[in-house]
Parts: sequence; C-alpha cells; structure tokens
Amino acid sequence: MADQDKPRPDRRPKNEAERSIGEGAASGGFSRREFIKGTGIAGVAVSAGTLLGEKLLKGATERDAAAGGAILGPGPVPVTLHVNKQPRQLQIEPRVTLLDALRDRLDLTGAKKVCDRATCGACTVIIDGKAMYSCTVLAIDAEGRNIETIEGLAPEGHLHPLSQAFVDNDAQQCGFCTPGFVMACKAYLDHEPNPTYEGVQKSFGGNLCRCGTYMGIRKAVVEAAGKIKGGRA
Repeated sequence: MADQDKPRPDRRPKNEAERSIGEGAASGGFSRREFIKGTGIAGVAVSAGTLLGEKLLKGATERDAAAGGAILGPGPVPVTLHVNKQPRQLQIEPRVTLLDALRDRLDLTGAKKVCDRATCGACTVIIDGKAMYSCTVLAIDAEGRNIETIEGLAPEGHLHPLSQAFVDNDAQQCGFCTPGFVMACKAYLDHEPNPTYEGVQKSFGGNLCRCGTYMGIRKAVVEAAGKIKGGRA
C-alpha cells in the first residue's frame, strides 16, 4: 500500500482547552509556545517571592539575635509554671496553651477544654489575681506568673467555702462547667468581699452553663462571701 493510502492518526484537538491553545493568536487565543512561556515566568515569580520571604525572615531572626532577643522554638523549651504556689518545670513547645499544659502535662484536669475559642469559660483559671481563659494563654507567656486552679483552692479531702456553697445551693447539675464558674466567682470575691446578686451576675458574664444553674450560682457566691468574712475560709 502506498504511503499516501495509509490511515493517518487523528491530530484534531481532544477538547476545548487544547483547541484554544493550539489555534493560536489567529483565533483570538494564544499559542502553545506562549502558554509554556507564561507558565515559566509565573513559576520564576513564585520562586523569587518565596526566596525573598525566606531572606527577609532570616534577616529579621538575625537582627533579633544580634539585639539579644531569645529565639525560642519550634521544638520544646524549658518553662517553669508557678501553679497553686508550687513551681512546675516543663519541656514544651512555645505553641502549647496553658490549658493543654495544665491538663496534659501536669494532670490538673479541673479546667475543662470545651470550646477552645474563649467563649464558654469552662477553662477559667486565676492568673495574678485575674480570672482568665487558659485556652487563650500560651504556657510560655504564663511563666513567672501566679496561676491558681480549682485543685489549689483547698487541701485534698476538703472543700473551699465557695465550692461548698455551690453544693448547698444546687449550683451545678452536670458539673462540667462548675470549675470554671468557681474560679471566676472566686476572682470576683477576692476583689469584692460584699457581693450583690446583680454584681455576681456580672462577674460570671464570661461563663456559660448549659444546664442553666445561674440562680443557684448567685446564691452560692453571696452565701460563700458571708462564710469567708466569718473566718471560715
């Protein structure tokens, strides 16, 4: 059979994308050569931007080091937390939150990890006399500060007057949010020894109870204030 009689492979574009690339500028598109050229330029631009960002980051790190600033991480670093009047030494990554350090490293599980977004208050602890969400504080930033958790309110086997008042006034049901409420209310009582029902309501405005025990909590705080002033704390 003559060469001209042999069937030739079908070279037609298989789809619209290949057709638009192959037809070239004559049909208003762009040629394959232009497509490859443009892709190469874009790749070079991305690579250049990445290299520039790395160079700037490296320069900033070197400047911080030259200025005497400590560069920490990303691996574990030594951290000493003063929890319930005791120094606790840890080796943790700088990204670890105080909540995770308390629960996972120190086995202090009173502070609960619920929303992990600073909205429910179940992880409330007291730091330097102020009620704070431990899920929003990095453990490394809490170094050198006085941290109080519900485990440190009273000796083992005993209840703090505030915790006892919660029990007496049925201020908890499932109890999951209770440690956060107790710590928030204690921080309030530490600054306000003569609470009112209205004041107590504002004091735990950052804590949520899905069981709805708010009335019992208010009664508990007012009752506990009287016991604490009476010398029974």
